[in-house]
Amino acid sequence: MKQITFLFPVIFLLFSCQATKLTPTTIANDTAAIHTVMNKQEQAWSDGDVDKFMEGYWQSENLSFVGSRGPTYGWKTTLENYRKGYPDKAAMGKLSFEILRLTPISEDAYYMIGKYTLVRESDEPSGYFTLIWRKIDGKWLITDDHTSG
Repeated sequence: MKQITFLFPVIFLLFSCQATKLTPTTIANDTAAIHTVMNKQEQAWSDGDVDKFMEGYWQSENLSFVGSRGPTYGWKTTLENYRKGYPDKAAMGKLSFEILRLTPISEDAYYMIGKYTLVRESDEPSGYFTLIWRKIDGKWLITDDHTSG
């Protein structure tokens, strides 16, 4: 009985991996697409364009964002919080991301750990983030964001 109990998870794992289409090429393409979204976000933020920056997020009330004040939900809420916290280009500074880890979870989801840095005239705040990326309607979007500074 122990052999069957042990073999079931192994067999299940093999079949689930076979069922997914996560080939090295697919992972490379997904990674490149996610990097492209992040590059666009860096540029939009550095240009002072919060609306354009938010194009990388899932435009849904189910978007979750966890920051220093706790969790909030919804794309509009996240946008308004960014506008309040960063009211102008000087407050926004120049943004850069460093991706520390990007791991596929499924065919349409990735888990990311990264670091952000803002270079502003008077300071250079930085912190870490974890993101869940989902492929929705053919686009890679952030559905969950936990950022600490």
